[in-house]
Amino acid sequence: MRLLILSLTSLLVFACGNKTENTAMPAPELPVISINANNAITSSEYPASIQGTTNVEIRPQVAGNLEKVFVDEGAFVSKGQLLFKINEQPFREQLNNALASLHAAEAAVINAQLEVDKLTPLVQNKVVSDYQLKAAKAGYKIAVANVNQAKAMVGSAEINLGYTSIKAPVSGYLGRLPKKQGSLVGPADVEALTQLSDVHEVHVYFSLGESDFIAFKSQHAGNSINEKINNLPPVTLVLADNSDYSEKGRIDMVDGQFDKNTGAITLRASFPNAKGLLRSGNTGKIKLDMKHSDALLIPQEATMEVQDKIYVFTVDKTNKVSKQPIVVAGKSGTDYLVTNGIKSGDRIVFKGFENLQEGTVINPEKAKKAIAQK
Repeated sequence: MRLLILSLTSLLVFACGNKTENTAMPAPELPVISINANNAITSSEYPASIQGTTNVEIRPQVAGNLEKVFVDEGAFVSKGQLLFKINEQPFREQLNNALASLHAAEAAVINAQLEVDKLTPLVQNKVVSDYQLKAAKAGYKIAVANVNQAKAMVGSAEINLGYTSIKAPVSGYLGRLPKKQGSLVGPADVEALTQLSDVHEVHVYFSLGESDFIAFKSQHAGNSINEKINNLPPVTLVLADNSDYSEKGRIDMVDGQFDKNTGAITLRASFPNAKGLLRSGNTGKIKLDMKHSDALLIPQEATMEVQDKIYVFTVDKTNKVSKQPIVVAGKSGTDYLVTNGIKSGDRIVFKGFENLQEGTVINPEKAKKAIAQK
């Protein structure tokens, strides 16, 4: 009886072992796509700073007490609008003194002319010497010169008086107003009264590295930089919240030389800003489109990012997967443009690779099925 029980137990263990071997996990079925070279357009983004077409520091030209402030911070003002008023009384007195000096000089001219007129016939009749007439004529010229000098003093006093009314040189938006009514202001002040920005159109400055600039130039027709600029397509401004600005801009300036410290060259794009949504000091990014021939594109969803590196799972002839790092040069829609790490004809896992291990053998699905899943 004991022998029978041991035999049955051995058979049971053997049967269980065979069952375990027969239920091994099958190779996972995963969608796989083939990579082929095609023409593509990629978008690259470059940090940019925004400035108004005109940024003016409003500074006093004469010293005095700030009598009135007619505007508020951030207000839109029109060209010629009165912004500040400096106490004009001292400058009006200077003008009155200059006018008085002018009137005295003009009277002196009249007296000098009378002296010349009086001496001229006397010299002709040899009653007085010619020397007296010459002295009178010289006195007349001095009197005329004094008039011109007095007129200049009047003009200077009028200019200084005009400087007490500070007006907007252009239309635009005001900045902060650090000086308040009653403050003593003057031309030597370190801080300006305010800043005024004309932002009906804005200039957006960004930089390209040497290799990017060479590639950028090579894609557009023209023998000179100006000709190439004229053939450039519109560009997009990406705002700080990653939204696209509603208006397109055009590149209209390329700096004359590279920055020796950064190795980059500055470009300028101009954007209309009729609604005043953009202000000087804003930041954003310029999005440039570049054409690529024989480019390798892979869907972004077929990649994974680990510690700032991007990987794909390639599939060899035996359907074994390998985790492969790639170098991405830009984006084309939802695809990455790859310059290194894979080549045309390679296969990569499209989905379901999150838990894949290096060297796993998979059962690839057909490419059409994988594309349909995309």
